Amino acid sequence: MGRVWLARDEMLHRDVAVKEIVPPNWLAESERDELRLRTLREARTAARLNHPNVVRIYDVVHDRDSPWIVMEYVPSRSVQQILTTDGPLEPGPVARIGLAVLAALRAAHAAGVLHRDVKPPNVLVAEDGRVVLTDFGLATFDGGDGLMTGPGLVLGSPQFVAPERARDGVSNPRTDLWSLGATLYAAVEGRAPYARATAMATLSALATEPPDPVRRAGPLGPVLNGLLQRDPWRRLTAAEAEPLLRAALAAETDLPVAGRPSLVPDPVGPARPAASAHPDPVAPARPATSAGPDPVGPATGGSDQVG
Repeated sequence: MGRVWLARDEMLHRDVAVKEIVPPNWLAESERDELRLRTLREARTAARLNHPNVVRIYDVVHDRDSPWIVMEYVPSRSVQQILTTDGPLEPGPVARIGLAVLAALRAAHAAGVLHRDVKPPNVLVAEDGRVVLTDFGLATFDGGDGLMTGPGLVLGSPQFVAPERARDGVSNPRTDLWSLGATLYAAVEGRAPYARATAMATLSALATEPPDPVRRAGPLGPVLNGLLQRDPWRRLTAAEAEPLLRAALAAETDLPVAGRPSLVPDPVGPARPAASAHPDPVAPARPATSAGPDPVGPATGGSDQVG
């Protein structure tokens, strides 16, 4: 439902990323209006948060009644792109990614914001090692009105949606943590914990089966098993997950975490309001019909429908 363009800010002489919303032709006008409103909610949500593991929002501009989000450009690859091109990551880099995304989630949750779409395409690893949680397009406020998008409909990617969210439409900090666990599992194992041939098969397994056993996770095993608990009240909290991730990182490096150069900057200090949002900055060919700037990649804002 959108694309992201690499653009030039001619006033401040800097590159920026601009997210364009492109509603499919088959959407009804009311659905197009909802998509535009969701875009504004995404920008406002991200703009109210502040965290080193997020992309900054600079502005929202309107063209022909459609909002465009202007944000910081971060040269990077998503975790999904890394998996596709390089294969699964080792436990140490995955632990660093987990600490960074966990820090962003803790800050977002402290501000009352639920991400609701944590998955490998929405986690970027920048060229300088910075990790960014992107795309708050499905975000909502804890206890707000965004639990269900419509009767019997939940938005998200089936392999990364918590069991209770797929079943009941529940969204809370614990559902975000399940999605974090599934994302880290995919990063180290090369596939999601409930990877099946179809969305329906995935949902069926999610409802009745334990996650697939880990084979490559090594010291990440305890935190993955703890985050992927089906019962949300047995699932690890953010405060419980952090020391396990640090222990996994230390086990992989055999050195104190603070003493090593890291692929991912080591989150320290108390959680601060976090924010988001930047689809994958890669460079496919220019759309044939476009006379605009070069796109940096397909937007990840559109999500699969589950339910």
